[in-house]
Amino acid sequence: MMIRIPATAKRMVPLALAFLLLFAAAGCSGSEPANNDGQTVQEGDVTLVIGAYSVVKDAFGELLPKFQDYWLQKTGQRVTFQESYEASGTQARAIAGGFEADVAVLAMEGDLDKIEDAGFISHNWRETGEDGMITRSIVVLGTRPGNPLGIKGWEDLTREGVKVLYPNPKTSGGAQWDINAIYGAGLKLSEEETGEKSPEFAKSFLEAVHANVESLDKSGRASMAAFEYGVGDVIVTYENELLARIQKGVDYDIVVPEHTILIENPAAVVDKNVDRHGTREVAEAFIDYLHSPDAQRLFVKHGFRAVEQTVAAETDGQFIQPEGLFDISYLGGWKEVRANLYAKKGVWYQVLAGI
Repeated sequence: MMIRIPATAKRMVPLALAFLLLFAAAGCSGSEPANNDGQTVQEGDVTLVIGAYSVVKDAFGELLPKFQDYWLQKTGQRVTFQESYEASGTQARAIAGGFEADVAVLAMEGDLDKIEDAGFISHNWRETGEDGMITRSIVVLGTRPGNPLGIKGWEDLTREGVKVLYPNPKTSGGAQWDINAIYGAGLKLSEEETGEKSPEFAKSFLEAVHANVESLDKSGRASMAAFEYGVGDVIVTYENELLARIQKGVDYDIVVPEHTILIENPAAVVDKNVDRHGTREVAEAFIDYLHSPDAQRLFVKHGFRAVEQTVAAETDGQFIQPEGLFDISYLGGWKEVRANLYAKKGVWYQVLAGI
């Protein structure tokens, strides 16, 4: 059984919700839960609490039942999932603040670092699979059908009258990837022009794009909903988000900028919570499963780029490879990015303040 936790409730009372989750996980409720077949969950079955960023919700809708079947066949134990999906930054703060997720699946390693810094993750999660990452993507541009404004790259987002959407980096990990992509593209352009990275040019480039932003939504999913409602001309988002929407029949044109960033999304067991709940074995098995070829192929089906080498090689031709693709290390790594872009006096907040 997969129980979806109302996002509004979690936002309003995260600690109370965490208590309720622990209560349910311990089997203390007045009525016994049921599995996918409507059968009563028996003693010895296990509940796993997932705290994830909103973008993986659709993929997990297919993946979680597959893991349930896998674990039942392997161990004879039934897994019940309790799921919470939120903007990545919001989810990280909730877990660090007491929401008792057994597994955290987030948009970026910086959000896992918040949970680790709060004392909830004690193992080296980067040692699992490909440095702890379960999926990859890139930042791209989505336009109205037929690309009526002729958008070709980042520079076009600075044109007068072009209305742009991306979410708020204070709450959304996806938004930070978007901002990183734009700022990094500015560095790339300055380096091509002068032979050196110019932080001043990169900041002015980000300012020029942000001047055309219509709104800062809480999450990438919220920005996508606003765009499909009719707000804006161009949305800055994950490649996988647009591919998934196109698969569902929504009409988008995807523009891949020459210079854009490689997105990497991590997952980890939350040590303090699994030890409290007695769920370490199944939680670690779930993380391993996310790195398996079967799970990786399912992620590709939902528009993500695989991290597992076999699946990455067999699906490589499905994705455009931008000439100027860079990763977070081009910006100095997450520690430098947090200090330079997102600190209280960082570049992003200077842009917001018009400094």
